[in-house]
Amino acid sequence: MRLRTAFLMMVCVSAGVAQSKPEAGPWVGTWAASPFDGDPWHQIPTLVDSTLREIVHTSIGGNAVRVHLTNEFGKEPLRVDAVTIAVSSGTSSVDAATLHNLRFGNSPSIVIPPGAEAVSDPVVMPVPAAANLAVSFYLPLQQVSNVTVHSSAQQDNFIATGNHVRDASFTEPVVTPSWFFLKGVDVQASDANAASVVTFGDSITDGALSTQNANHRWPDFFAARLKGNSATAHLSVLDQGIGGNCILIHCVGQNALARFDRDVLAQAGVKYMIVLEGINDIGHLHSPNQPDYKLTAQDLEQGLMQLVARAHVHGIKVFGATLTPYKGAGYFTEQGEQIREALNQWILTSGVFDGTIDFDKATRDTVNPQAFSAQADGGDHLHPKDPGYQIMADSIDLSLFR
Repeated sequence: MRLRTAFLMMVCVSAGVAQSKPEAGPWVGTWAASPFDGDPWHQIPTLVDSTLREIVHTSIGGNAVRVHLTNEFGKEPLRVDAVTIAVSSGTSSVDAATLHNLRFGNSPSIVIPPGAEAVSDPVVMPVPAAANLAVSFYLPLQQVSNVTVHSSAQQDNFIATGNHVRDASFTEPVVTPSWFFLKGVDVQASDANAASVVTFGDSITDGALSTQNANHRWPDFFAARLKGNSATAHLSVLDQGIGGNCILIHCVGQNALARFDRDVLAQAGVKYMIVLEGINDIGHLHSPNQPDYKLTAQDLEQGLMQLVARAHVHGIKVFGATLTPYKGAGYFTEQGEQIREALNQWILTSGVFDGTIDFDKATRDTVNPQAFSAQADGGDHLHPKDPGYQIMADSIDLSLFR
């Protein structure tokens, strides 16, 4: 009887100790980029026997971190011999006090098969919100005949010959505007309700024409608004835009329907999605190289309905965003404009989405509504620049994210 009583007391004490420990929060993506096959806009630098130091901007903070590397479009296995993460202190420099080695299955190296990605082991590290992190990884000499990349990232990244993953800075590195082989960064959030918002789209979501290294894409401005509002500060923003991407056809990167599982459903902690896509499908009506290309608003509506249906299977709420004006852009046509206007009307009135965001109304000129306002126009009449991206972010009703 005494032994049984003592055992019960030990159980109660143990339970009390366990209950006093703070519970770990969920894993949530704090940064992500959509990879694709090759780089259509930039010459690919030498990547083997090199350290790649790539800079990413967090949306929410956390107590631990893990990194996603990708070889999803590679033709050979990709060997990575060493990886570190640290807080960036500008250009290729890092805060040495924050430098941590990353491991994969408790090994410092990993071979990623073609078509696969790799997730690092978690490392305990305070990760600030709205901060720049530097992920550095060394690729030894090997055959790399096809890269997995997110190019035109509006962010300088750095390459140095040899293994320099633990160096505080690089000496005369090659500067590249692309993220190679880096797909995402997750944090273990302290808030049990932490979740992510995926912004899914094309170059406008990717931040084309925004200021280099400034994090002035509309998803960045949106993340800052979420962080500044106590009711939404637990939400991260994952920018899954690809410049030149289409919903239905192969433009740049796989079409939205094809990449949806990888770029949306596979992200950590996804609760919401904003979709802004279709202007490039419309723009291809202008291409003389595609005389047989046909498109209707109903085609795009069907594609968007497929995205909504697939997201709802996984409990993700989807907010449809209207396509922004593009009169004056190189591939503007009256036929395309009719499709854009019909699609926007359908987005706002169909009831297919869990909510809507009227980027068209926010950015259009009041006198000439088929074109951007002077404040929003980035100069090519297709993309905003920083003030236009701020206008877009400011137009989003935060009460959607309850």
